[in-house]
Amino acid sequence: MLRVDCEKYYDVFSALAECAFTKLGLKGDAVAEADFVTAEEIRDLNRETRGVDRETDVLSFPALNGIKPFTKENYPFDYDAEKGEVNLGNIVICSEVASRQAEEYGHGELRENCYLFVHGLLHLLGYDHIEEKDRALMREKEELILSSQNIVRGD
Repeated sequence: MLRVDCEKYYDVFSALAECAFTKLGLKGDAVAEADFVTAEEIRDLNRETRGVDRETDVLSFPALNGIKPFTKENYPFDYDAEKGEVNLGNIVICSEVASRQAEEYGHGELRENCYLFVHGLLHLLGYDHIEEKDRALMREKEELILSSQNIVRGD
């Protein structure tokens, strides 16, 4: 089970997280935190963490190195015994950039925020898009998860 710690879009992000967990064949219990920030805040984070002094739509801060079943044995230092789960890390979404992109791409803000959440979640799970083949695989997984929850382009 993958739990999401996020107030805004909690229900839909939780459903997307569970879908990702199932579709990717993950095992154990984990949590991912998602936060929404302003353009200024994400620019500061981007500059401080990546050395890139500009706004971006989403940043991911993975807590784990490598993905294996989310158990205390596999992640003794990342396992929260009280909650019985492993912390995957944090996803930070910029509301302002997401809103602009939704308009630019011709779909609703819900769809854009869901896409950014799934994109960030996949980064927490070890996916990246540096190489073209990795970008194609990540995009395929994003669309699989989104479409499984009936979140399609144009929403």
